[in-house]
Amino acid sequence: MNADRAPAALAAACGAGALWGSGALVVNLLIARHGFSPETVSFWRFVVGAVVLLAVFGRPALWPLVRSRLATVVAAGACMALYVLCWFQGIARIGASIPTLIALCLPPVLVTIVAVLRGRERLNGSLVVVLVAALAGTALIVGREGGSDAASAQAMRAGIAFSVASALLYAAFTLVSGRLSQALGAGPLTTCLTVVAAVVMGLSALYRPLVWPAEIPPEAWFLYLGVVTAALALLAFSWGAARLTPTALTVATLVEPLTAVALSALLLGERMSASQWAGGALLIAAIWGLGRRTTGAVHGPG
Repeated sequence: MNADRAPAALAAACGAGALWGSGALVVNLLIARHGFSPETVSFWRFVVGAVVLLAVFGRPALWPLVRSRLATVVAAGACMALYVLCWFQGIARIGASIPTLIALCLPPVLVTIVAVLRGRERLNGSLVVVLVAALAGTALIVGREGGSDAASAQAMRAGIAFSVASALLYAAFTLVSGRLSQALGAGPLTTCLTVVAAVVMGLSALYRPLVWPAEIPPEAWFLYLGVVTAALALLAFSWGAARLTPTALTVATLVEPLTAVALSALLLGERMSASQWAGGALLIAAIWGLGRRTTGAVHGPG
């Protein structure tokens, strides 16, 4: 990786996480206030994003390039759609805290283990410190009192199972997205992944009808989700994925819960606890350390 692009790639991945964090508030609004199902929200998010990306990157020369990697692209797009759906299903059963904690904190550990075993990461003290700080910070940000206490044992098991499935799918998606972005380019790859994700989410209509909002405000929120949190965020993610290690990529996107909590405090009047402030500081410190570590790896030891 070019040394000059390492900070920019890290910033792009953090930006994707921040945009996803803003989308979390919109998703909660659409589900809680307007009564949309997670499947409907995810479907229209990917459809709007796919339309925007096809308008920008959907050129005939793209398809011969994609054809040789079609199976991998389809698998990655399906992973992208399903890890979001599994996360939503976990939240629907046991609340937001535990599923978000599992879905965000488990992938960096899984990705690091795979990267170390494949020789793409060198396990040392600085990597361990970054991971521990990032995971601890995320746990403090997401962890809240109550929430799932009243959940039945069956709902708890199902919620945890969906959350672990989401983490596994996101880890798999991260491990392949870097290579695909290098081969196809961030724009073409994001376009293909979003189209596949829209098709996969469309299949959910086989067991639950998909609806389009009838009021202007929900339509505006769907446009925001599609253009900003799908098209733009995934484009930034893919660009960063081509230039970062899988571990750096998953740690950087942990700014998602920090953004969601901060926006809730700013826009909805929700107060951040002392532990959440401490978690935010830990997470920012971890990303700063990751930036120094990534840049140092690019420059080399001397």
